[in-house]
Amino acid sequence: MQAALEVTARYCSRELDQYGQCVAAKPESWQRDCHHLKMSIAQCTSSQCPPGSPIIRQIRQACAEPFEAFEECLRQNEASAGRCAEQVRRFLQCAERVPPPRRPAAAQTQPIPAS
Repeated sequence: MQAALEVTARYCSRELDQYGQCVAAKPESWQRDCHHLKMSIAQCTSSQCPPGSPIIRQIRQACAEPFEAFEECLRQNEASAGRCAEQVRRFLQCAERVPPPRRPAAAQTQPIPAS
């Protein structure tokens, strides 16, 4: 999860900042009013993730179910997001279990036999 956050912060910091400011400014309606900014973070991470850092895609695939449960909880509890702590915990636990991407092994060279 740390790797995903680092990639997102590195490549999508403007989107994260805008979303955070919106959520802080609209505690009663942030889920509705800031949704477009949340989507801009998702779009940024999908498009800006460098090819060598596929961790976010891996987390999205491996943890789709707990993330969807978290989003559903937020929709049902717009004014009290704190009620979704269990869903956040499950998603974070899942994300922590996603192994970091493997780097391709260096090509092993075979000695050329002498003739």
